[in-house]
Amino acid sequence: MHAMQYEITLPADYDMEIIRKRVATRGHLLDAFPGLGLKAYLMRERGGASAVNSYAPFYLWATPEGMNSFLWGPGFQGVVDDFGRPRVQHWVGLGYAEGPASTSAPTAATVRRTPVPEGVEPARSVADAVAEDAAPGVVASAVGIDPSRWELVRLTLWEGPAPADGGDRFEVLHLSAPGRGGLRSGRHW
Repeated sequence: MHAMQYEITLPADYDMEIIRKRVATRGHLLDAFPGLGLKAYLMRERGGASAVNSYAPFYLWATPEGMNSFLWGPGFQGVVDDFGRPRVQHWVGLGYAEGPASTSAPTAATVRRTPVPEGVEPARSVADAVAEDAAPGVVASAVGIDPSRWELVRLTLWEGPAPADGGDRFEVLHLSAPGRGGLRSGRHW
C-alpha cells in the first residue's frame, strides 16, 4: 500500500462551492480506477477548526502501477490544469484497518503527521503507531511513513464529526473505493 496526498490551499475568499461542485461532477470518475484502494476527497473551510480553505484528496493505492497511472495520466493533469502542480506527499504504507463503523459512509477525516523522534528506535515507534486502537465512529484508518523525513502519517475516516485532537480535520465530500476490500488489514511488514 502507498499513501499519497496533495493539499491545494485556496484564497481566504475562495468560493468553496466550486470544490463541492467539482467533486460532485468528477468524483465518480475514480470509483473504478485500477490499482486504487480508496480516495477520500477532503476539503476544509476557513473558520472554525481551520485557518485556511483547502482541497486535499488523500489516496491509498493498492498498487504502484495504479498510482503511477493516475499521476502521469489525465486524472492528475486535470488538477494541474486547474490549480497548478501541487507538491505530492507520499508515504510507504505501514498498516490499514477497517474500524467499528466500517459499513458507514465517512463524513469527516483527520490527517495527523507525527515525526519519529531522534533517539527513539524507529521500529518501535512505527509498531506503536500501527497498533493504535480504532475508536467508536472510525470507518477506516491507515498509517504510512516517509523515511526521508521520518514522518508518520495517519488518515482516519469518521462516520460523524472528527475529534478535535485527531490532527487536521476535513470534510469528506466523496469516497472512491474500488479496491478498499483488497487493502490488506494489519501491519504491512
